[in-house]
Amino acid sequence: MKKKLLALSVTLAFSSAPAALYAEGNFNAGKTKAASCAGCHGDLGNSMMPLFPKLAGQHPTYIVKQLTAFKDGSRKEGTMSAIALSLSEQDMLDIAAFYEAQSISKNSLPVLDDDDDEDDEDEDAKEPVDINTLIAKGKDIYRNGDLDNEVSACIACHGPKGEGNQPASFPTLKWQHADYLIKTLKDYKSGARSKNPDNMMNMIAKKMTDEEIEAVSYHISVMK
Repeated sequence: MKKKLLALSVTLAFSSAPAALYAEGNFNAGKTKAASCAGCHGDLGNSMMPLFPKLAGQHPTYIVKQLTAFKDGSRKEGTMSAIALSLSEQDMLDIAAFYEAQSISKNSLPVLDDDDDEDDEDEDAKEPVDINTLIAKGKDIYRNGDLDNEVSACIACHGPKGEGNQPASFPTLKWQHADYLIKTLKDYKSGARSKNPDNMMNMIAKKMTDEEIEAVSYHISVMK
């Protein structure tokens, strides 16, 4: 019950936020403008490189918000910041409209990298975690949070099926690359993604262990 109340409290915290208003983008124009994005994000927004996010099916409000952040410098990443500088507001809307119309691809079951175990000299080191066990843990955190560590449930903002919340500009997460999600959460945790201590994702990620971050990310990447 307490875990459910934690998720509910976060939901209520955002329910009063005003809906994000945005003009409509043009799909055909966006298809042409997004051609330069294909090298990293794929022809139809399904990146083949796990550290580059899939954009297919993403909410246009979120895409525009992130491109704007890259352009004004509030979010920094060399390549994206340089690209965003050349984009007008209409360009962003058009590109977002194109990606929203695409279908995101499914991921295969992740394979855990156990290379680090070979260098582990700690006799009391934990046994390698089975991927299905880790995904099950991630599912529990996604739905219920971690009350002991005050980690809010992801479902409160990103929905029961990872669909996100377009009016609030909360991104859809379902079938996103696990590696990208892990990096994103760790960047929030370290402050590399945002220097704002009041940012909700910074506050949540700082309370998560690396294992929890990986578990949630693997679960999201293969959500059903």
